[in-house]
Amino acid sequence: MPEVDNVESLIQIACSHPPGSLERQRYLTKGIRLISPRLWRESVPYYQDALQQTWVFFCQNICEAGTGEAYNPKRGSVVTWLNYYLKRRLQDGFTQAQHQKITTASAYARVERSGGEGDVVDPIDHLPAPDSIPPILEAVQTWASADATGELRQVCIEGHPQVNCQLLILRRLPPESSWQALAAEFKVSVSTLSSFYQRQCLTRLRKFGAAEGYID
Repeated sequence: MPEVDNVESLIQIACSHPPGSLERQRYLTKGIRLISPRLWRESVPYYQDALQQTWVFFCQNICEAGTGEAYNPKRGSVVTWLNYYLKRRLQDGFTQAQHQKITTASAYARVERSGGEGDVVDPIDHLPAPDSIPPILEAVQTWASADATGELRQVCIEGHPQVNCQLLILRRLPPESSWQALAAEFKVSVSTLSSFYQRQCLTRLRKFGAAEGYID
């Protein structure tokens, strides 16, 4: 691989290689490492989710139009393009957080009025699922499928050994299964699945992403 340290040049070279090729993935990965420190940052709980969506958008649209219009260098830098998308996703995160507060408060109010128990609706279930797995997420799929240490298979929901981190990470990759579908399949509530994923699986997934240089 020639020594190139300019983001725009790396993207141009990456896109000159066929989709899914190892060379394209290598140049995109190097570009991501240069772009990452220059992205917009906020200290909000939903920042990492917004950032993950941004990288998925990057992989799907940087060379060819995937889920949206392909990146056009004549309109601005890659960093400007991604920061615009990232801020929109943060706005979505803020809206969803506010909606979740209202939904949770309403659910608890219903439970309190009825004196019974029930599941709290998770707004995450209403997020649309991407259509395909971008190249960089193939690394995640390979890592989770192999589970070389067996850790992902060992970490499971209490009383449901079949519902472990390996299964949930793979099932939540694009095109992802909804929480509602998983809840129905494994007879586990949506809130339990979502909470377990956030606490146990997403933590390990982010650790892998940081080790591979995809995120800080």
